[in-house]
Amino acid sequence: MSPSQKSPPPTRRDRRKPPAKAATQPAKAATQPADAATQPADAAAPVAADAPTQPAKTMPPVPPLAATPSPAAFAGIGRVAVLDVGPVAEGGRWPARAVPGEDVPITATVFQEGHGAVGAPAVLVAPDGRDHSSARMTELNHGLARFEGRLAPDQTGDWSFRVEGWSDPYRSWRHDAQIKIPAGQDIEAVFEVGAALMERAGARPGLAGDQRAVFAAAAAGLRDRSAAPAARLAAGAGGTAAGLMAANPLRDHVTSSAAYGLRVTRERALVGNWYELFPRSIGARFSPAAGWVSGTLRTCADGIGRVAAMGFDVLYLTPIHPIGRTFRKGRNNALKALPGDPGSPYAIGSEAGGHDAIHPDLGTFADFDHLVTRARELGMEVALDLALQCSPDHPWVKDHPEWFAHRPDGSIAYAENPPKKYQDIYPLSFETDPEGLYQEILRIVRLWIAHGVTIFRVDNPHTKPLAFWERLAAQLALESPDVVLLAEAFTRPPMMRALALVGYHQSYTYFAWRNTKTEVLDYLQDLTGELGSFMRPAIWPTTHDILTPYMQSGGLNAFKIRAILAATFAPTWGIYSGYELAEHVARPGSEEQLDNEKYEYKARDFGSPRAVFMSGLLGRLNAIRAAHPALRRLRNVTVHPTSDEATVAYSHRVEAAHCPDGAADTVLVVLSLDPFNVRESFIQLDLAALGLADAPDDAERPLLRAHDLLSDTVYEWGARPFVRLDPHALPGHVIHVRPLDRAVS
Repeated sequence: MSPSQKSPPPTRRDRRKPPAKAATQPAKAATQPADAATQPADAAAPVAADAPTQPAKTMPPVPPLAATPSPAAFAGIGRVAVLDVGPVAEGGRWPARAVPGEDVPITATVFQEGHGAVGAPAVLVAPDGRDHSSARMTELNHGLARFEGRLAPDQTGDWSFRVEGWSDPYRSWRHDAQIKIPAGQDIEAVFEVGAALMERAGARPGLAGDQRAVFAAAAAGLRDRSAAPAARLAAGAGGTAAGLMAANPLRDHVTSSAAYGLRVTRERALVGNWYELFPRSIGARFSPAAGWVSGTLRTCADGIGRVAAMGFDVLYLTPIHPIGRTFRKGRNNALKALPGDPGSPYAIGSEAGGHDAIHPDLGTFADFDHLVTRARELGMEVALDLALQCSPDHPWVKDHPEWFAHRPDGSIAYAENPPKKYQDIYPLSFETDPEGLYQEILRIVRLWIAHGVTIFRVDNPHTKPLAFWERLAAQLALESPDVVLLAEAFTRPPMMRALALVGYHQSYTYFAWRNTKTEVLDYLQDLTGELGSFMRPAIWPTTHDILTPYMQSGGLNAFKIRAILAATFAPTWGIYSGYELAEHVARPGSEEQLDNEKYEYKARDFGSPRAVFMSGLLGRLNAIRAAHPALRRLRNVTVHPTSDEATVAYSHRVEAAHCPDGAADTVLVVLSLDPFNVRESFIQLDLAALGLADAPDDAERPLLRAHDLLSDTVYEWGARPFVRLDPHALPGHVIHVRPLDRAVS
């Protein structure tokens, strides 16, 4: 616009009184049906008398109104709003997760117009479609209308849940009556409304005669004008009548949410003590003349009694398939292997076969079956690494070149995870023949299931399409519902969550890199919050690929601290063979072990004093987990404040209904994260979270019996106990909490 075209500035009077807005907002006419119907389609809105002269504008025609919508068109919201139901992912596209007997926290926002009281039960629906149970939800923060209740499925299968909201006329009346009657407002009208509610409650079918009599007496008491107002109010707002109303309330305008899925799988999908080993190292031996001789599946079977004795119930085997020779890695990831170097078991495939074969050095399928049988005899089940990648010598490279991505020169690029390079591994491509590749992988998985594998620890699943995993997980859920999938996916949190949504039962976590007090407690609350309804964590202090700076520098004390933390952090935890020896020397410039077992045989002395001590600690931790249901559940954690920056405190609690002995189980963990120094701290206990809601919050008065399950020492603690933690001895307490008046010896 040229300067001559610009509008003149408004006068002072113009600034005081701008033109009327109606002429510039024709859209509002459509929101006023009565007025619009009486206006000509081209009627101009009035202009203020003192507005500056403007060129006349023609209003666009107002479109004719549609027919008045029927009430049915608005039936979705209901008179009582039930919104933001959880746990729900992507509008219910994928189900939440649980195991039998696990309390599932159900949440929803429930309210109605005005200030009337509402009720909100959560309803659990069994796999056969019948209502199984319900739980009354309570408001989490008064006034925010956010409710929570807990439901517990009792068997595996595809369950569902919904939330119902309803208006509670009795509670609304009682609230108003307790304000108005003492103030002398509308006394007779208030009493008559209450009496009518009592009559309505007493007329409901199914009541016993004495219950009807209670409601009749309450109605009569409310109408008794000879009695004092306070006595009349008490007749309806208190006593037996109020108790009966609370137990079986009047429900108006009942509104139900949609039903959302809840997939209930066997307990191993949530709970487990994992022990990882390389089968070739168990029973391996070295002689100067002959060099290394590989261990076998048979020698492995002979050696796992020690693992079972520590209380581990999942025996996790790294890949047992033939290993390629092309670009085979040497010790410490050297690019050139020396004679006798066994190579990485993740470089799968040779002339001896691929993913459906066993390395000849390890034995045969008969030997594998023997190992599985022996593990079961010892109370363990076998988890096998499923690593969907190939060495250049894998039969697929020759027989199915379409399953690999080729570069312009026709070669296949090796795998990389910068800065790591895997020259001995080709990644798979799901682009050219996804159906053929899917069917082959399904065949392989079925093969190992047929040989007794019940758990697959899947290597790097985040490098394969989510749609592939969703299809495979769904197929396995149909034909082998007891099979558990663990995602080894140290990647972006959205991908880790997505893998859980599409069918993985468990996932590795960032636990190994969470070391400070803030990091540990924030991550604990993240994993046990709503995320825990979908992604069930597996907690590992170290793995064969991970040795964090904390573990490198902290020595044996760091291994003690992280074992206690991992074993009490979540229901599934695991260690890598060698943890008992606190192997903590890293390859320079990396977070991997020096002399990494991935590239060589390892013969360990599990009879050394250090190994004996650590084996005892690991066994004690697993025994505590076995004895205490509170440590076998995820979504029952409370953090307790501490005065020291390196001391954490948190508790797990399971209510009596889920405990075999009929008594609630509460375990409190107090732990120093400092592997070098003695730490002292006060703990501010959340008494309600420990089942001591009625106890006085008295820092000096003993309130609870604190039995330290690690040292077998008993303390009497108040609401603010003092602790002194020495990492050179036991760096923490794992406390079984009991009120003093219910203490047992």
